Amino acid sequence: MTLFESLLTHWQPEQERLLSVGDLIDRGPDPGAVIRKAMRLTREYDAIFLRGNHENMLLDWLAEPTQKMMYYISQGGMETIESLLERKHNAKMTPGELARCVEEEAAAELAFIRERPYYYEWGSFVFVHAGVDLMLADWKETSQHDMVWIREPFQQGINRTGKMFIVGHTPTESLNSDGSPAIWYNADRSIIDIDGGAVFGGALHGVVIGMNGIEQIYTEKA
Repeated sequence: MTLFESLLTHWQPEQERLLSVGDLIDRGPDPGAVIRKAMRLTREYDAIFLRGNHENMLLDWLAEPTQKMMYYISQGGMETIESLLERKHNAKMTPGELARCVEEEAAAELAFIRERPYYYEWGSFVFVHAGVDLMLADWKETSQHDMVWIREPFQQGINRTGKMFIVGHTPTESLNSDGSPAIWYNADRSIIDIDGGAVFGGALHGVVIGMNGIEQIYTEKA
């Protein structure tokens, strides 16, 4: 939340529209606070927060709490669960009971998450959490699963869509040849990954996009 707040000091709401490419939850110290901040920014400034795979993991756990509990916890889910609950709950609760408490106590936050779109298109730019299936005749036909989970087939694929994609999902240190958390570009610079892996000690990036591409980059080091 601290890095997010610091990055927001560069934002000029009277001139720019704020957009996040997803994954507000699970990894940071207070995911609930981040969601509530996103809700306020959406309400007051018409900000756009896209859906990421971590938002989907929360919803998947709520749908199948017993089956998905161990996996979700391994992905940082317990921090999100605890930050969404208004009061501490009995550690002996079953996953199903815990899920019901989250549904009841965090109804507004969950409604917000369930309303998140998978992508946003602006002119020749497409913002999406992970990417799209570049093998399809129409990238908009990409499955929702791929839009939040795809990696190599998109990153290493040939982009003939005529669009420039701004994505997150994959920490850039695993894409950059020097292992740095800097913003990553594919070979023809039509795919831009801005996930600096802040939760792993990297950086949180913000970019200002104009009609001709990136105009400004802001970075907060973790």
